[in-house]
Amino acid sequence: MAETALAQVMAELAELEDPKTREVNERHGDDHGVNLSKLRALAKRLKTQQELAGQLWKTDDTAARLLAILICRPKAFERDELDTMLREARTPKVHDWLVNYVVKKNPHSEELRLAWSADPDPVVASAGWALTTEHVAKKPDGLDLTALLDVIEAEMKDAPDRLQWAMNHCLAQIGIEHAEHRTRAIDIGERLGVLKDYPTPPGCTSPFAPIWINEMVRRQHAK
Repeated sequence: MAETALAQVMAELAELEDPKTREVNERHGDDHGVNLSKLRALAKRLKTQQELAGQLWKTDDTAARLLAILICRPKAFERDELDTMLREARTPKVHDWLVNYVVKKNPHSEELRLAWSADPDPVVASAGWALTTEHVAKKPDGLDLTALLDVIEAEMKDAPDRLQWAMNHCLAQIGIEHAEHRTRAIDIGERLGVLKDYPTPPGCTSPFAPIWINEMVRRQHAK
């Protein structure tokens, strides 16, 4: 029965495949052509199915793994399972969804945050920084924000792309949420110049930390 369900879902994903969507996704490193709104609609219909999610993940197909993330039970995974899955996540979207939709809701998230932040693999380390950014925004107690800024100041400039992006997000979040560290966060951003020239569409906020911090603080004060 389970094998039939997997085959049916994989066939449905194949029908949703669109060459134009794939072309756009591949520019961002994501090798699938399924519209994410349609993928979410399929997940809503399937509801939570942990066993099927595990089977979908094992296919190593990007669309199937994204669907697996949407229909799994985040709290059902053991620490080592999530560690293995993160290292298996080949594409940016699978990596990001796994961290945001599963790991953040799992009881082992803090243990993984600490382990991943110190991992020599920069993509794994970026997941640790993403979890740290969540802490900065929602549960800063116990975090040494000064020490985080020290690491960012020393390492962000030369970090590989994914890790640099995650560290920059953390820098901006510290500046946005913690007024006592805002001046230093903006100064670090100015001096390092990371993402200063990043192409930003009209109406969107630049990921350059000083601009990002000032804009979000302005919006907070405008409310």
